[in-house]
Amino acid sequence: HVYSPVVKYGAGVFEGLRGYWNERANEMYVFRLEEHLDRLDYSMRVMRFDAPPTRAVLRDAVLQTLRANKFRSGVHIRLAVYLEGAGELNATGPVGAYCAAQPRTDSVRITEGITAGVASWRRPEDATTPMRVKANANYHNSRLATLEARANGFGAPILLNARGKVSEGPAMCLFMIRDGVVVTPSVTSDILESITRDTVIRLLQDELSVPVVERDVDRSELYAAQELFFCSTAWEVTPIVAVDRLDVGNGKPGDITRRLQDLYFAIARGESNAHAAWRTAVFGTVRT
Repeated sequence: HVYSPVVKYGAGVFEGLRGYWNERANEMYVFRLEEHLDRLDYSMRVMRFDAPPTRAVLRDAVLQTLRANKFRSGVHIRLAVYLEGAGELNATGPVGAYCAAQPRTDSVRITEGITAGVASWRRPEDATTPMRVKANANYHNSRLATLEARANGFGAPILLNARGKVSEGPAMCLFMIRDGVVVTPSVTSDILESITRDTVIRLLQDELSVPVVERDVDRSELYAAQELFFCSTAWEVTPIVAVDRLDVGNGKPGDITRRLQDLYFAIARGESNAHAAWRTAVFGTVRT
């Protein structure tokens, strides 16, 4: 309703998830479903929602949505919980929820990479609004930065935090490679505590034997990087080939980024047996 807190104040939280279709196995896998439900629970708690749907109900909503639509290709899933009714700023209920999904084809940016520009808009600090909560209202900041980037001819923005350090993209975390070491802003850099970020760190360290350092990153370091990439559920692992019109490395996706992409997609699609616990089969014995 137009008077609902979610419309008036952006009082909603959500998770974006990916489903990966494996043609050989005739199966759809939801990637890291349980971790997304963990983060959604955290977001609802911080937003002080009263009597939200249970974890079991939300998990079933994801699976039943995919089954009902009989998807046989990759999908993007949006699972959202919000304040409906006609409440004001102090409302904590009633709580509504929905799950929706749509096909998502492979993006050319995965193979070719994108350009990025440092935004004039800053990421809010945690004492202003907690960016680790995946709240609808937080994405107004991302929208403004994205519009600015597009107006300036870039594919995406890179946001700095209130201290002038690199934070993240509008809806994705950032990784930089310098001298064979992968560096990413720490979780205290006003970033979303990204599930894909955690996946990438673990794959780089455990599977590819590439060291990862979490620390503050200066804007000027971006210009010295040999490789840069964004990561998120929606953006997966996307190479950044230029920042502020300066090429990253040779202006093409780098070797470590490519190796990481291959491993990430093999695991998410169930083409590799590694990290089987990260995949939730949608159909299983339920065939439609």
